[in-house]
Amino acid sequence: MNRMKIILASLAAVGLVMPWILFGQAGPRSATTTKSTRVEQELIKLEDGWNDALIKGDVAFLDPLMTEDYMDTDPCGAIENKAKSLADLKSGDLKYTSAVNGQYKVHIYENAAVLNYLCTVKGKFQGRDISGQYRVTDFWVKRADQWQCAAAHLSKMAEEK
Repeated sequence: MNRMKIILASLAAVGLVMPWILFGQAGPRSATTTKSTRVEQELIKLEDGWNDALIKGDVAFLDPLMTEDYMDTDPCGAIENKAKSLADLKSGDLKYTSAVNGQYKVHIYENAAVLNYLCTVKGKFQGRDISGQYRVTDFWVKRADQWQCAAAHLSKMAEEK
């Protein structure tokens, strides 16, 4: 039943957009689209700020960006909470020298959002090289007009040969 609704909604959306595609005109921009774009830009800016804070070891910047029940699943499948994630950065066990994001896919759900992106990093964790490309999925929630990250999942991309 839900699958049928999704299919019908998708067909309806294609039907609405097709005339603009066929006649080479841009589709209409609604207030919702503009708001979504603004939220996407805000979240991407927060993600970029997160990277800068990782490079600088700026725990004070990251602390309010994470919910108190934040959890992070690392590429090995281990789960860390907010306190452990910040402690690793503060102690120097986790040290980044660069972190660059790209290929964003953003889905916004009222006061929640899911961001998926490719992150290329250079860094070390407890002396081991963790440099490479990671596919990252972050879950953000908006509380009291502030976006906070509630969860993150990182998967290391296979290295090309």
